[in-house]
Amino acid sequence: MEKEIIEILRALQQDNQEIKAELKEIKIDLKQTNEEVKELKTDLKQIKEELKETNKKVDAIHEQTADLTEFKTTVLNRLEELKEVEQVTKVNCYDIAKLKAVK
Repeated sequence: MEKEIIEILRALQQDNQEIKAELKEIKIDLKQTNEEVKELKTDLKQIKEELKETNKKVDAIHEQTADLTEFKTTVLNRLEELKEVEQVTKVNCYDIAKLKAVK
């Protein structure tokens, strides 16, 4: 009976050692996981900062595009006005030439 108890105790001791070894591995894995999470948080923070900067640049581009569009519209309107002036000037030149010819 004593031998059986000793065998049971040895088996329990062996199981206890195996559990401790597994627990040690779990702790190591948990530590690595925590380190990876910290790295991910750092990366995420950096990505957020870069996104803010990118958004600022996009806003600036948007404003510049609006300004350029307005400028283009103004230039096109003035070009159209110049074409009209050119047509009137052309007609005036013909009229002047006719008047000179009649003289």
